[in-house]
Amino acid sequence: MAKKPDHNVTILRCGIAEGQFHPCCTILENISEGVITIDLDKKITFFNKAAEILTGFTADDAIGQYCFDIFRANTCTERCPMDTVLKGGEQPRDIPAFIINKQGDQIPISVSSCPLRTDDGDIIGVIEIFRDLSELERLRRQVARTYTPEDIVGRHPKMREIFAFLPDIAESDSPVLIEGPTGSGKELFARAIHNLSSRRNGPFVAINCGALPDTLLESELFGYTKGAFTGATRDKPGRFLLADKGTLFLDEICNTSLAFQADLLRVLEEGEFTPLGHTKSLKTDFRVVAATNHELKKMVKEGTFREDLYYRLNVVKISLPPLKDRKEDIPLLVEHFIHKYNLLKGRAIRSVSPEVMALFLIYPFPGNIRELENIIEYSYILCKGPVIQMEHLPSDVREWASTHPVTQAPKGSLAIEEASKIQKALEKHKGNRIATARELGISRTTLWRKIKKYGLD
Repeated sequence: MAKKPDHNVTILRCGIAEGQFHPCCTILENISEGVITIDLDKKITFFNKAAEILTGFTADDAIGQYCFDIFRANTCTERCPMDTVLKGGEQPRDIPAFIINKQGDQIPISVSSCPLRTDDGDIIGVIEIFRDLSELERLRRQVARTYTPEDIVGRHPKMREIFAFLPDIAESDSPVLIEGPTGSGKELFARAIHNLSSRRNGPFVAINCGALPDTLLESELFGYTKGAFTGATRDKPGRFLLADKGTLFLDEICNTSLAFQADLLRVLEEGEFTPLGHTKSLKTDFRVVAATNHELKKMVKEGTFREDLYYRLNVVKISLPPLKDRKEDIPLLVEHFIHKYNLLKGRAIRSVSPEVMALFLIYPFPGNIRELENIIEYSYILCKGPVIQMEHLPSDVREWASTHPVTQAPKGSLAIEEASKIQKALEKHKGNRIATARELGISRTTLWRKIKKYGLD
């Protein structure tokens, strides 16, 4: 006698396989995981809203179509979850995969599958549940420090201009100079350029030129041989050699001496260098990306930076604005950091209070984006509820607020403004949520949550 399916599968079967409405369908339409059901001919019989958001196809597009034409996963040709279920009765759980959505983007997911059965235990199809792992993949890249433009948050016109130009910059292989205040994300852009370039499979080697005196900086970049100086007990390859076939990121290049700048210029022009204590020159092939928190052109006029090195580095220049000049990005960044630390710390904080957001919109953020992230991370220590309040902020920020009156935004005004922007973007793109999310600079999952939050469905 065939084993009767468990209660959950039976309820689901009644609502989908027999075409009868069941409250379970309402549940499936409102969960964040994509759910599809497939009959034995591999044709889709159910397609929930989360599946629409993830794939870019509507239920009308998908139902009746072959699953491999809509789902387009890398598991379709090799490790098809449905075949696994039908052949051996095994139920794959959280299988990592990638799908190609309607717009041609590759989306990381995990897939779980189980059979759909009749009351007699006969298999009539398969249900597949898949989760969008884009946010987790973004977090993994942050931990591994393999950033892409998707990890850079911003909708300020200046930022959008940089985003549009970034792939061309990366492809060019030319030297790049990134100017911007401390904490504005210069290394993030440098890593994104590397990971978009043809050198992405090579190393990304970073060094903070302002943190080391000339002698140590020289040994770090050039390397040395055993016995080159007291304490040199072994050969040590320098960053020039380690960056071969990759990218060398010279942070705070403005803090180097004129003598060191001359040595660096020689390496960049000739493509070879001599380690300390070595008798022969070594060749290296790397792309240089330099960053500075001072205007190098002004330093050239003052005689504190070599003009020839400046023009060698300044083939392509990216100028990052301070956070105080891109206030419209603050709500996006706050949401981004809250989501990040919810994942890292296993918390469920939803937002900051309207008073905190009003403070952030007038606070000068001398430490820029890095300071904002530090403030959010600190707040996780004191905040035990779902909303970060004023009392959860660092003392120096609260002290600043005590001497600068914070005009709290009218209740709901920020939400109304955000809902209005989302609604206009949805109308502009005729309901295409992927295009809408791209314009707003947020992930598809975040857009889906906000649509639900503001009742824009």
